[in-house]
Amino acid sequence: MNLPSFSHRLRAGFDSFSPQLREAARWMIDHPDDVALLSTREQARRAGVTPATMTRLAQRLGLAGYDHVRKIYADAVRGRPDSYRGRAEELLVRREREGDAALVQDIFASLAQHLHNLSSPAAVERFTAAADAIAAADHVYCLGLRSSFSVAYMFHYVRSLFGSRSVLVDGAGSTGIDALRGIGRDDVLLVVSVKPYVRQSIDAAAFARECGARIVAVTDSDMSPLVSVSDHAILVRTETPSFFHTMAPAFAAVECLAALVAARRGPTALAALESSERQLDTFGIYLIPRTKGSQRP
Repeated sequence: MNLPSFSHRLRAGFDSFSPQLREAARWMIDHPDDVALLSTREQARRAGVTPATMTRLAQRLGLAGYDHVRKIYADAVRGRPDSYRGRAEELLVRREREGDAALVQDIFASLAQHLHNLSSPAAVERFTAAADAIAAADHVYCLGLRSSFSVAYMFHYVRSLFGSRSVLVDGAGSTGIDALRGIGRDDVLLVVSVKPYVRQSIDAAAFARECGARIVAVTDSDMSPLVSVSDHAILVRTETPSFFHTMAPAFAAVECLAALVAARRGPTALAALESSERQLDTFGIYLIPRTKGSQRP
């Protein structure tokens, strides 16, 4: 039995399962990669059921035991295409077989789980340590290339609103990396990169570390090449039923990080935000309805 056939059987039988079997099935649907990688006991713990429940679910679906389920998922992980084209072909086949509704539901279910993981106790510790380092820095350099650029830019933009010294490592003619010439021991480099990792981002992090700066990485795995050169790493999941990795959890991570840093600045952040709002209002940047009789100062 392959994974598509097993997944169809799992979903088709869901409503007829007992409450405990439903909990196990729901966890499997939401964590397909973990089914392939974690032990049966650990999966049962995370699903909130007993290992025996996992075995009963496998038997209910026509398999001898839960090890057979793990093998089905492991085979699927090993056979997953690495190229964008290969994953896109897989997406087209799945859409034809299961329809748009299944894809929409699976995409948002995976995003919901990724975001939930960012609030775990371990993740909170990582956010706290990274926010402390950034709040103590003189300048924070923000680097993200290709799909990660918008994530780094978001952090830089929000940080500039509350008056912190922020440098976006970006420039015309591939000169953006030149901004790192001034980085030093009192500074932090926030670098964002997920698989497939951008070589220049890794090289920039190594360079900044050699200059004495602290490195805060937003990346997707403890095995990411950024982790070995970082002081703090915030891990975001990127798996998605689509052909392209998701950056939504990375956006959520830097938005949370910016909020934590702003809170650490207290009244200074409030004063800077008020100044930013005055400047934006002076130039009429945003279309904001005004009460009758009010006028721009």
